[in-house]
Amino acid sequence: MVICCPLAVAFIHYTPVNWTKVVSSIHERNMEALQKQMEATQITGVYGEVSGLPTPVSAHVSEEQLPELRMYTVTAEWSQSDLVRGSRLRYLQQWTLVADINDHKSIRTILPPGPCVPVSGELLSARSLIRGLRAVVRDAGGHQLLEIWDHHGLRKCLNLTALNKHGRVYDDAQFGCLSWSECENKLLYVAEKTKNTSTETHDEESAWGKDRSVYCEDWGEALTNKSVPVVCVVNLQSGTVSVLQGVPPDVSPGQALWAPGSQSVFFVGWYHEPFRLGLRFCSNRRSALFKLDLDGHCECLSGDNQSVSCPRLSPDGSTLIYLQGRVFGPHNQCQCLQQLDLKSRKTSTLLDVVNRPQTGEFAGVYEALASGCWSADSQRVVFSSACRNWKDLFMVDRRSKKVSSLSDSPSDLSRVYGSWKLLTVQKDLIVVCCSSPNTPPALRVGFLPSAGETVNWRTLQQPVMTFDFRWTVLDVKPPPAEDNTHYSGLDFGAVLVKPSRPLHEAKTPLVVFIHGGPHSQFPAEWNCTTAGLAKLGFAVLMVNYRGSTGFGQDSILSLIGQIGSQDVKDVQRAVLTALQSDITLDSKRLAVIGGSHGGFLSCHLVGQYPEFYRACAARNPVINAATLLGTSDIVDWRYTSVGLPYSYDQIPTAEALAAMLEKSPITHAAQIKAPVLLMLGGRDRRVSPHQGLELYKALKSRASPVRLLWFPEDGHSLSRVDTQADCFLNTVLWLHQHL
Repeated sequence: MVICCPLAVAFIHYTPVNWTKVVSSIHERNMEALQKQMEATQITGVYGEVSGLPTPVSAHVSEEQLPELRMYTVTAEWSQSDLVRGSRLRYLQQWTLVADINDHKSIRTILPPGPCVPVSGELLSARSLIRGLRAVVRDAGGHQLLEIWDHHGLRKCLNLTALNKHGRVYDDAQFGCLSWSECENKLLYVAEKTKNTSTETHDEESAWGKDRSVYCEDWGEALTNKSVPVVCVVNLQSGTVSVLQGVPPDVSPGQALWAPGSQSVFFVGWYHEPFRLGLRFCSNRRSALFKLDLDGHCECLSGDNQSVSCPRLSPDGSTLIYLQGRVFGPHNQCQCLQQLDLKSRKTSTLLDVVNRPQTGEFAGVYEALASGCWSADSQRVVFSSACRNWKDLFMVDRRSKKVSSLSDSPSDLSRVYGSWKLLTVQKDLIVVCCSSPNTPPALRVGFLPSAGETVNWRTLQQPVMTFDFRWTVLDVKPPPAEDNTHYSGLDFGAVLVKPSRPLHEAKTPLVVFIHGGPHSQFPAEWNCTTAGLAKLGFAVLMVNYRGSTGFGQDSILSLIGQIGSQDVKDVQRAVLTALQSDITLDSKRLAVIGGSHGGFLSCHLVGQYPEFYRACAARNPVINAATLLGTSDIVDWRYTSVGLPYSYDQIPTAEALAAMLEKSPITHAAQIKAPVLLMLGGRDRRVSPHQGLELYKALKSRASPVRLLWFPEDGHSLSRVDTQADCFLNTVLWLHQHL
């Protein structure tokens, strides 16, 4: 018997497809993708325009006297970013100035400049005063070469790597130097001590093999693999290199220069026992000024337990000036300018620390001295320094100790430049780089004035272009509730930059830009990030909160123990002041960006004022000071910043870690509503990238909008050209998306 089973059939109901909506949806997505692509192309184009403008970084002046005229040749070295190569280019350019023989401080004519001459692979360069020889240390195919150039071409070339007397030559701003002797037959520089020389015995070689895995300290962020510097002398006549002996074993030498007579050298020595602390951006490291004879005798010329830098010898060889500051405490402070009489061996203070400057007055020395800073008569010293929201050019007379400004007065409403940076002064001709938020760097010259006179400035190279931005300086006074009782009455400032005309809307979105440090400054100078944002339609507020340089030592000290509160309130106060003073700013579209301590404050602001800001972009931010303690190259600052004393033998306590955690943005992570963009350098030794990762995980676990960019080959400053372009593009796209 056949049993027939009914066939079970499943019916599926199909909804009719609205192809018009499908096509429309696809079209919208394609248009959105195309719009984003066009937007990214526009942003990259703008950044390429503003970041590719050249900046003068150094200059040299030579002089030639003719029967009726005096000729000055100014050679400037420029730096320029190239996004195509992903690198920074350098080039030289020369100008000839004609002055009267009887009135040589009056420039009669400036001849057209020569062509731009590319400079490739140069690490260091220096010109001799008498014969005009140019010494260059160059990287070439894995070797470091020392080249001597004259008017007829390459005169001599030594392969320093092949000579194997030392390791790599130091070309950084902390240790690096290249100095001609008076006879111009010798050169002085600093290099890493070699770990293996041809004079080692078999036993020593065996010991090196045994010790090759032993940890070797270095000097931290941006100075990786720079551990044991040595002072080296090249004899150009014999072509030999010698490493000077006699440097104290607990000292790392740098910033070396010849003493008068060239039979001894001066150098700054940083003490590296019991261990090295990060040196970059830290003017508070214990160091001293030394004199080392070529026969190996060494003596200390400065006091104990001080921090010194920038020794500069007067043209007559009688006086050595240098900067001096405190050890530990704030990592960058107001410093005093010391002068050492080499004949009497007496040291005196030429400029002291300025605790609280009066309005419109000199605010102290906060920056390194230029290599050429002396007047021809050895009686005056020229320098640049932060002064409130400006960077100004000053001169101090050694006889009267009077300080005078050589730049346009900040009170001058017609002042074009907010920043005056000294490149050099030689033959009494000052060469400066001037800029402002809407004016890229210009190269200007002028002769040192006589008493009671002003400088007659002449421009050698105008900026390629200027931009249609408006900028203004804001002075901000904290209300009584936000005053610091220990340093009462302090104010601070900010620089507001915005497009002259809004691009689209009636009101302009505001980006709050916060500097790192915290003891640094946003002067009213050219900043390609600010310029790029303004060109794309954003207003930018650059805040110099209490603790910034240029406002006196009291302002710097006021921030110690107050991070995460005083500085946060200052930024918020500056934003409210800007919104009240400018009704064209959109109070509903606010974002905050910054790096390092600026990233720390950015994350604090979106956590402490969660309803106020709509987006945040932070580069290498400090997120949890307690977990950063064991990974930072400046462990001393981790204690100092929260108001705790530091010593090398410090052991963390529960109370110290609690204080660090309490002042950290991570404690406000649960309140953050604004989308956060994090940009981290994988090789950052100042602020471990795991700081940013800590916030990233805290936000992701709460489904808060967060995006993280990781740059494995970059450090704390995220300074590679391709990294900077990537950060700018992603930051602007983030702002566009969330504002």
